Amino acid sequence: MSCRRSQFLLIAGLIAITSQTTFSIAQQATQIIIPGSGTQLTQVGDDFEDPSWAFIPNGAKSSEEIDKQERLPLGKSNNGRWYEGAKRGYPDVCKRVPTPPGGLIGSTGSMLLQTKYTGVPGRISNEVQQDDFICNVQYRVGGALSVSQCPSFTTRVYMPPLEEWENRSGPHFAFRSAIETTKMEKGKFLFSGSHEENEVYWPGLFVLMDFRKNEAGQNERYAYFRVRADRNGGDFRGPDIAVTGWWTLGLSFSSDGIVHYFAHPGVQDLTREDYIASTMPYGYRCERIRTFFYNSINREDGRTWSTPFIVDDPKVFVLYMGRTASR
Repeated sequence: MSCRRSQFLLIAGLIAITSQTTFSIAQQATQIIIPGSGTQLTQVGDDFEDPSWAFIPNGAKSSEEIDKQERLPLGKSNNGRWYEGAKRGYPDVCKRVPTPPGGLIGSTGSMLLQTKYTGVPGRISNEVQQDDFICNVQYRVGGALSVSQCPSFTTRVYMPPLEEWENRSGPHFAFRSAIETTKMEKGKFLFSGSHEENEVYWPGLFVLMDFRKNEAGQNERYAYFRVRADRNGGDFRGPDIAVTGWWTLGLSFSSDGIVHYFAHPGVQDLTREDYIASTMPYGYRCERIRTFFYNSINREDGRTWSTPFIVDDPKVFVLYMGRTASR
């Protein structure tokens, strides 16, 4: 494992997030962990340098979220570090490709993610759908990471020129996490009281494209981030994506259960200048972190491919080691 100097930013009170609104995530100081701080967990993540890397589909995609069909066995990579999501299935293309120019020094391989049939297998929905490419974190480290360890995820993402994106407004890609909290759930019957339940939710950074008029009155494309989510569960606007090419994205989790979002163009490590927002999505205080994953998103019409995003060097870090083990 490699160790890096711990970096964090300490703020207090109200945190301004969007141009439309300002809201409080905590009435006390919160430690904002810069993604990539601490110790890298090398048993998870990937560098895609192995020429024999392959994804094994294992049959038709799972689509449990849409039609309650979990089609086992699920797909997985031959190195055991990635697997198909039971809720939505895997991207149609999970392929190792040469690293595009401007990538990390020494990187020769990266991962192309692209998809066409994102809904129920054999059925065209004509709706925006998504597939998941999930990193095998909790099974390889012996369980979910505790928020007390202040974990974080980083990744490099290659965004192609805007003219190569799927021709529609809306989300095209996402970098997200699966995290857990404990909530009180009311009983279904009169006088049955309340009980604790484990709640899983999926915050992250979405990449969207839209159209606007230029000075000549013509439609032009532009891209930007949206953050999931605020205390009420609503997405809110993040920074514009002024340039395409390589970006570095990061998510981190402080011991007070708050999620922090970072991004910048290029492949350099993240710093405090790349901070976007801190939120308590859905009003939940995060307790455990299961994994991270990528979304490939398109309008499933049976003809149109999603925008071809390429990812590289996803890593997992913890600021405090705790009892993390390797399976």
